[in-house]
Amino acid sequence: MLSRSRCAYRALGRPLSAVSQANNVLIRQSASSPSVCSRPLYRKSQLWEFPSSAKCIRYFKSSAVHRDEVVVVKTPAFAESVTEGDVRWEKAVGDSVTEDEVVCEIETDKTSVQVPAPAAGVIEELLIPDGGKVEGGTPLFKLRKGAAPSPAAEAPAAAPPPPSTPVPPSPTPPTSASAAIPPVPPQAAPARPVSAVKPTAAPPELSPSTTGARGEKRVKMNRMRLRIAQRLKEAQSTCAMLTTFNEVDMSNIQQMRTIYKDAFLKKHGVKLGFMSAFVKAAAHALTDQPAVNAVIDDTTKEIVYREYVDISVAVATPKGLVVPVIRNVETMNFTDIEKAINALGEKARKNELAVEDMDGGTFTISNGGVFGSLFGTPIINPPQSAILGMHGIFDRPVAASGKVEIRPMMYVALTYDHRLVDGREAVTFLRKIKAVVEDPRVLFLDM
Repeated sequence: MLSRSRCAYRALGRPLSAVSQANNVLIRQSASSPSVCSRPLYRKSQLWEFPSSAKCIRYFKSSAVHRDEVVVVKTPAFAESVTEGDVRWEKAVGDSVTEDEVVCEIETDKTSVQVPAPAAGVIEELLIPDGGKVEGGTPLFKLRKGAAPSPAAEAPAAAPPPPSTPVPPSPTPPTSASAAIPPVPPQAAPARPVSAVKPTAAPPELSPSTTGARGEKRVKMNRMRLRIAQRLKEAQSTCAMLTTFNEVDMSNIQQMRTIYKDAFLKKHGVKLGFMSAFVKAAAHALTDQPAVNAVIDDTTKEIVYREYVDISVAVATPKGLVVPVIRNVETMNFTDIEKAINALGEKARKNELAVEDMDGGTFTISNGGVFGSLFGTPIINPPQSAILGMHGIFDRPVAASGKVEIRPMMYVALTYDHRLVDGREAVTFLRKIKAVVEDPRVLFLDM
């Protein structure tokens, strides 16, 4: 009623403060237009006239308009190269979630896509079973919006304490006041069926280990692992793979890192590692040997020579091997490469790599040395034509300047598609990497 009176006084141009002094005010709205005030206004048995065109501004609050609203959350759109994925639920029906909290993950062939809650609320229904296949736009779950109930509200009412042992009455005779109040008999607890009584959960007892137990455990392969297995098998079936080896003396690069690592970290905010030297050396060698950076188009039977260098760096994660791409490495320096590697590694650890981060790539570097590998032959990452395998750095006796010295040495391996890359090009490519890593000054001299 107050808002309607305010409309009438605003139409007359009178101050709004007069509304607070008005008594017995009645405004009748016309049925045809609820936003226009009607003409008659009765105040203390007096009839006031208003123009029919007086507009009424309505004031209202809506504090709980969206409470208990149920929304259906759908699968986000995938990248062009991904068509479907498997759902792994992080929440269950009845769980309370906050806004942007992860409800489930969708595992695709290349990465995992997290699906957050669009608002705070309670999970009302899961529309896809755990491990079910979904496509872009598939309904996933229903969310009832609203603030998540507090733990105090969610906790059930505490059970009444067990009746204590009755205290014998005092031999002192009751006074007149206490005698007037009859004693209240203790109220019996409501009867419950035996099935409704939940015993207190006791800590599980560890069963004694059986000597010579021979158990088995079956775990379903996730989509990423299945895709990795499929691609590796395709590489073996398609490429004529051949591997050539060499060894790199890491003395100079270790010395350079020891001298400049603190200043490098202070200025650029990232650590100076060995990976940037090999990535830059690979870009230099790929520019010198374009066949290693090329690929065979089996559809058109053509060789595609790339004029850019996008290097995939293999990163091991708990769900499988991922290969995020560092793009346009030929234009980058050591600092740019270290920052790119650090950013991609952080995204991989947080499971935030997108499909776009792993699409493309003209060459791959796999560093098994971080796990202590001494020697190995990497497998090509199709549709690329070659892959460089790095291994661990170990002190070994080598011949240097006519005498035997102990040097930090690393074995490197280049696996290449012999259909496209000849042995001469592969060996030249690997020697170019060896020369740049052993003496980075080669880069400045463009040797």
